[in-house]
Amino acid sequence: MPRLIYDYTKSELQRVSRNPDRFQRKLKKAVSNLLPDEMELLQKWLVFYTDNRPELRRCIAEFRVE
Repeated sequence: MPRLIYDYTKSELQRVSRNPDRFQRKLKKAVSNLLPDEMELLQKWLVFYTDNRPELRRCIAEFRVE
C-alpha cells in the first residue's frame, strides 16, 4: 500500500510540474504523507526529474530528508 502512495505522489508532481507554485504545494503535502524510505526515493527522483527544469529546482531546494 505505501508504494501506491509514492507512485501517486510522483504522478501528481508530474501533473502539476508546469506550475512551480502548485508543484511546491504538492511537494510539501508529500513530505507529510510519505514514509522515510519513500522520502529518500522521492528525493532521488526529484533530482532526476528537475534536471532539465530549472524553474522547479528552487522548489526542491527546501526539500530535505530527515
